Amino acid sequence: MAIQKEIWTAAIVEGLFASNSFLSKAFNADEYVNQGKTVHIPQAGAPSGVEKNRTELPASVSKRNDTDVTFTLDEFTTNPIYIPHADTVELSYSKRESVLRNDKLKLADEVALSFIEAWSPAAGRCVETTGAEVDAYTPSATGKRKGLCKADVLTLMTKFNAENIPQEGRYLLLDAYMYSQLLADLTQSESMAFLACADAVNGIVGKLFSFNVMTRSAVALYDATKAKKAWSADGAATDLAAALAWHEQCVCRALGDVKAFESEGDPTYYGDVYSFLVRAGGRILRSDSKGVAAIVQGIPSAKA
Repeated sequence: MAIQKEIWTAAIVEGLFASNSFLSKAFNADEYVNQGKTVHIPQAGAPSGVEKNRTELPASVSKRNDTDVTFTLDEFTTNPIYIPHADTVELSYSKRESVLRNDKLKLADEVALSFIEAWSPAAGRCVETTGAEVDAYTPSATGKRKGLCKADVLTLMTKFNAENIPQEGRYLLLDAYMYSQLLADLTQSESMAFLACADAVNGIVGKLFSFNVMTRSAVALYDATKAKKAWSADGAATDLAAALAWHEQCVCRALGDVKAFESEGDPTYYGDVYSFLVRAGGRILRSDSKGVAAIVQGIPSAKA
């Protein structure tokens, strides 16, 4: 019987991961990553007040009481992965390079989702979608939801304007489905104006109603009561997808460098072992959560 030789291409199909360029659009607290476990953010107290045509002197003197909000840095680690010696000499592609690249991308993806959860506001800061009915698309979700439409972004702009949030520096992060729903709701001229503001270098796909729009495969997740939910939690039939809107000075990010651990030529494994670690944390900067909002899927009314 002839010896059959297996032929491998000199490449391997890699895992696919979401874009995380949105992380740069936040107050940067990276310098605090290696200074402790908890980060403190000062909160200015109320202003002293203004009186027109003051008649009583001396004016009363008051003291401003400042407070702070805190967040804890989390430690993210990959599971150690083993590369047998044979894989380093017998394969036509670099398995070590492929393994390390995929693990670092997976680590970055998990960290990004943790930031989205940390920046996701409570129910009082949620705006419901009001567009046409669409199928639920989060894991395990069933039934119908209301899609995203331009009127929802206008509602969001009005909310930010009423709270004196600066026009410059506003961002709206949409998942793949909500992005498509929004584009479908725009007229041709609106779509052209929206896309004309795209800035691929900074991850911006367009601009609408003062918001720089960005997109990734998945954004925020809420339950039926509009309580934010981690993507790692068990899915439910009533889960709601959500977009996230913020001003760049109203959310905080502290992200450390990725630290690599390696044991090459390990005598007990007869191969190489690798793993990665990164420290990261974040939160909404203001205690009143102004400058941050979520657009959560609305539920269509039951048909008679």
